[in-house]
Amino acid sequence: MTHHYEDFRPGQEFLSQGRTITEADVVTFAGWSWDTNPVHTDAESARHGRFGEPIAHGLLGLSVAMGLASRLGVFESCSIALLGIEGWRFRRPLVVGDTVRCRVEILDTRLTSAGDAGVLRRRFTLLNQRGEDVQDGEIPLLVSLRPRG
Repeated sequence: MTHHYEDFRPGQEFLSQGRTITEADVVTFAGWSWDTNPVHTDAESARHGRFGEPIAHGLLGLSVAMGLASRLGVFESCSIALLGIEGWRFRRPLVVGDTVRCRVEILDTRLTSAGDAGVLRRRFTLLNQRGEDVQDGEIPLLVSLRPRG
């Protein structure tokens, strides 16, 4: 189904499918980001650290949240531009074996000052298999209006 600005309203929620975080995810992310901090990549060191095991990169969690939201199929047909990431918080560690879902809530909708597009203020919450908030924040999106005629 094709969505446009007019199809969204404050209070709408969308919940993605689940995705399990794997060791390959963490290793691959460390490789392409060059972030090889031992808290992510050294099991022995991490075992003696604060969390007792390696944790996934925070930005890996954010990236997975974006991907899960994309798979909803709700925003793809109307997306013009991502407008930022606001107040993103890392609430709990994300570890290998966690299965996460992304909940996207529409907080507010408004037309641009030119009136030729809309802005969706959206709250993303990455939830683990226990329903606990792992990460959250706002990711506003510029979206198209329904074509006229």
